[in-house]
Amino acid sequence: MRYISYLFILFTLLLVSSCREDFKFEPSTGNLEFSRDTVYLDTVFTNIGSSTYTLKVYNRSKKNIKIPTLRLGQSENSKYRLMVDGMPGKVFHDVELLARDSMFIFIETTIDYDDYVNSETSFLYTDQIIFGTESQHQKVELVTLVQDAVFLYPQRFDNGEYEGLPIEGSDDTIYGFYLDENDPTNGNELIWTNQKPYVVYGYAAVPSGKTLQIQEGAKVHFHDGSGIIVAQNGAIQAEGTLENPIIFEGDRLEPYFSDVPGQWSTIWMTSGSAPSSIKNAVIKNSTIGLYVQNCELELENVQIYNASNFGILATTATINAFNVAINNAGQSSLACTIGGHYDFTHCTIANYWNRSHRSLPALILDNTYETSEGIKPLWAKFENCIVYGANNMELSINKAENSNFEFSFDYSLIKFIDTMNRFANDPLYDFANSTLYDNSIIAKNFNNNKVDFVNTAKNDLRILETSAAKGTANSNYSGTRDILGNLRSGQIDMGAYNFVVLD
Repeated sequence: MRYISYLFILFTLLLVSSCREDFKFEPSTGNLEFSRDTVYLDTVFTNIGSSTYTLKVYNRSKKNIKIPTLRLGQSENSKYRLMVDGMPGKVFHDVELLARDSMFIFIETTIDYDDYVNSETSFLYTDQIIFGTESQHQKVELVTLVQDAVFLYPQRFDNGEYEGLPIEGSDDTIYGFYLDENDPTNGNELIWTNQKPYVVYGYAAVPSGKTLQIQEGAKVHFHDGSGIIVAQNGAIQAEGTLENPIIFEGDRLEPYFSDVPGQWSTIWMTSGSAPSSIKNAVIKNSTIGLYVQNCELELENVQIYNASNFGILATTATINAFNVAINNAGQSSLACTIGGHYDFTHCTIANYWNRSHRSLPALILDNTYETSEGIKPLWAKFENCIVYGANNMELSINKAENSNFEFSFDYSLIKFIDTMNRFANDPLYDFANSTLYDNSIIAKNFNNNKVDFVNTAKNDLRILETSAAKGTANSNYSGTRDILGNLRSGQIDMGAYNFVVLD
């Protein structure tokens, strides 16, 4: 009998507990807190989706609350999209939030510039996230800068396939297209101006016999895997100015991506392309900044940063470079290979990529590869240059036996710390040989002949007053101004930049 009584009491307790509400929610009274008052979704190009941004909502009270309505100010007409508790939408009802708990709201947007009447090339698009009722609510502002652009991309044919570029000796194609002088949408695609940014999908190819003219102040953004290809007998003439340089970078505009390497492919000058020139330009965040094959290229006041492989990869090329700065490449900042003719004056060739993930030096000179035509001759001259970086030895010279190979470094600062004396008897690294290293300064240990850049992590390759490169260049090789347009006078500094005195 006692056993039956215990079962009855247990059954009664279970019945009562099953009828009890474990969580009671009260309407929100406007006491929510937010991780920010305004969410700035960084600049987006028209019709390109933004990154996902996060807003955190806090319930600091001791009560479970229910938000009657959580919505965008423009409701279903808003160009913003929300994700609340894993559910996508623009209007939500009865959103529950436990006591002393928080939740994430994820925010994205895609905006068509043409939907808005605006005479400018960019405008601010705004909305709000509203929490609560019309009479009692809280809000968080949303702000996005929308940028109009010229979009260049392969055409899609009626059969669903996309335009492609032929690969020599293969039936395959590269995802890309030829720039057209009479494109029905963009007009003359061989002239890029500063009126709107350019966004490139795939490889934009300069046709044979044509020249791509890029004017001062132009901004060119490449999607992942995209770039420029210059065909045989084609050319690039990119003419920026010190005040309005040309910018080549990826199409992700958020600050997080401002220095991320490998966001796009390369500017590729193929074998046999016509002489090209790039002046007053910044090339950043590519896989290979410039890939130059068996053609001529003139560079002046050019900065190349954050290439996941090479800053400049040259094969059997002819490059004349003045005031060029290269830094942070996953392999080498400058590789001159398979022969060629190279003349670099007042250039800073640095590499401060994580040394544990980089085995190659900042500068490579190599003609050991044997082509079907034999070993190609290599001629290289560096005047008033800096070759430096995070590794001990930032110079590698590889010469094929009995090959035509000439090089020299005149009035240049080179980091070459040979701790094991592996190259002590190698004539290529005979730094006392004035024919090869005339008045050059060699950093052979960690204490002397330091370069003292301002900030290599931020690609600031200006030198400080304490640098071994200060006042040690040859004025006979110098132009009148450095890469930033500062006058060179008196004692001239090595590298692309005059020294600076920081406050």
